[in-house]
Amino acid sequence: MTMNNWAAFEKAEPEFAATVRARFERFPHHVLATLRKDGSPRVTGLNVEFRGGELWLGMMAGSMKARDLRHDPRFALHTNPGPDDRMPDGDVRISGRAVEIVDPPELHRYAEEKDTPHPFHLFHADLTEVVQTRVDGEELVVRAWTPAGGPRVLRRGNDDEPAREVPLS
Repeated sequence: MTMNNWAAFEKAEPEFAATVRARFERFPHHVLATLRKDGSPRVTGLNVEFRGGELWLGMMAGSMKARDLRHDPRFALHTNPGPDDRMPDGDVRISGRAVEIVDPPELHRYAEEKDTPHPFHLFHADLTEVVQTRVDGEELVVRAWTPAGGPRVLRRGNDDEPAREVPLS
């Protein structure tokens, strides 16, 4: 598949990956941002799945989000915030490039395993960034990972001071 797939992220940052995955698995429906042909954003709902070392994005045949990804594979996937404003594990976003699966046997295997009706579009994520934002006391904490830069954590208070990077423990 890809060098920057979910399995690569899990291997590089197992605890962070577990937190991100748990946040996505808390609710089934999330928000996918894609780019239309004219470059303007499109935001739509999407269910995702973590399986076999990949983050899977499945869509109905002919959907606008699938058309967007075929034209420009860049996406951002944002977790469902939940029923209220508490979000105990913070807010999570994954950005990347969607890689379409077009091999008929692979599509058939996926459909059989998931009981997915044909036809459909199937993509897996080539990750470019994973971000968790949460509140810790009076500070906003942003934990991020990129394949090239690895992990980093920024903390910012509710004042005019710039965010500061903190050492990873």
